[in-house]
Amino acid sequence: MPATILEKPGHGVAVVRLNRPEVRNAINLEMRAELTAHFLGLAADADVRAIVITGDDRAFVGGADIAEMSKLNAADHLLNDMMNVWHAIRACPKPIIAAVQGYALGGGCELAMASDIIVAGEGARFGQPEVRVGIMPGAGGTQRLTRAVGKFQAMRMVLTGELVGAAEALRMGLVSEVVADADVVGRAMEVAQRIAELPPLAIVRAKESILAADNLALDAGLAYERKGYQLLFSTDDQKEGMKAFLEKRPPRFKGA
Repeated sequence: MPATILEKPGHGVAVVRLNRPEVRNAINLEMRAELTAHFLGLAADADVRAIVITGDDRAFVGGADIAEMSKLNAADHLLNDMMNVWHAIRACPKPIIAAVQGYALGGGCELAMASDIIVAGEGARFGQPEVRVGIMPGAGGTQRLTRAVGKFQAMRMVLTGELVGAAEALRMGLVSEVVADADVVGRAMEVAQRIAELPPLAIVRAKESILAADNLALDAGLAYERKGYQLLFSTDDQKEGMKAFLEKRPPRFKGA
């Protein structure tokens, strides 16, 4: 069985399903390689405008595969390019919606945070429990988490390894919305479909600008945003969108 399953139901949406249910979808080297290939391919696929990533009803990702990781040393991490998957996800221009049910721990919490929108089920639980096995987060758990929830909440989660439920994660700003567990994937697909219907060049530039906010001072960020805004006035989709608005009809966006 593959560690992941890629589906393309159409209408501009792709779904990446994590497929190691026997170990709560723990991330191993095989899964890393498959995810890297999927996201590199989806980034280049003009027919895909939004991506949903999900696990199963027990776990989004329960963490790294400790049985495999316990045998690795520092050189193994370098030789296996363990960060490649995170670079591929981060560089993907298409919006990524994480549909989280059950556990999202360690690398699973980091994978969700590498996405752009997180739809969580009421029973979802998030955490960075790496300290409990003698390590620390290594794929965004100290950086993206701190940016999402602030220093004091990040310190609590990382230094204690304690888990937080979906309602608390929402209050902290760690997830976008919380829905009934049975509705998680459906809601994520609904969000992805809505995004896929919008002008893809505007979506790509808007995502790019939001991500840039993490690394730019306000004045530089505003200049970056303004440049993207101005460039979109050279697109056919901008002309079509405004013409359709004035003519009171649905727009027909082509990504041009």
